[in-house]
Amino acid sequence: MEPIKAFSGKVIALPINDIDTDQIIPARYLKVTDKAGLGAACFSDWRYESDGTPKPDFVLNKPEHQGAVVLIGGNNFGCGSSREHAPWALMGAGFKAVISTDFADIFKNNSLKNGLLPVIVDAETHQQLVSLAQEDPETTVTVDLATQTVTLPDGRGVQFPIDGFSKHCLLNGVDQLGYVLSMDEGIQAYEGAHPARINTLEPA
Repeated sequence: MEPIKAFSGKVIALPINDIDTDQIIPARYLKVTDKAGLGAACFSDWRYESDGTPKPDFVLNKPEHQGAVVLIGGNNFGCGSSREHAPWALMGAGFKAVISTDFADIFKNNSLKNGLLPVIVDAETHQQLVSLAQEDPETTVTVDLATQTVTLPDGRGVQFPIDGFSKHCLLNGVDQLGYVLSMDEGIQAYEGAHPARINTLEPA
């Protein structure tokens, strides 16, 4: 997992409430265990005609929005079933962060574990970002995880919440297993300083 520090980039607005994980990545794509190619399937049912032709009016297909790294979603983004494929697909489509007024808990946790940053802002800031993105496709923001701040084009900084453990992992580019493995020396020292446990599964 790549560390997340501070980054700047274009935003794209998809301000639809209750976007669920089956809309982000339809269930037929869940057979794969490899992240490769999932970006092309992101929002597949909204993005393509039945014959696979891109819908020109869908925001992700518009030429002026190519290269966006921040998606502005509607309220309750990522509701529905739990699937790590949802953040995989969004990251595969080039997004580093999703901004919303609220996220479904399971989606938020899956995102944090996989390196996609869910950013919660107030309703006024959210509406401002949506308006800016719709008016000017070149609108950019800066996201700084260390200071937990989103800087808007007018220079205003807005703070967002994140738990300390997730922040540590994202800043250092480690997942939960990587974090545990980084403590291996301390774990071995603890085990060495304590007597072996009694194995209750074997007969005496």
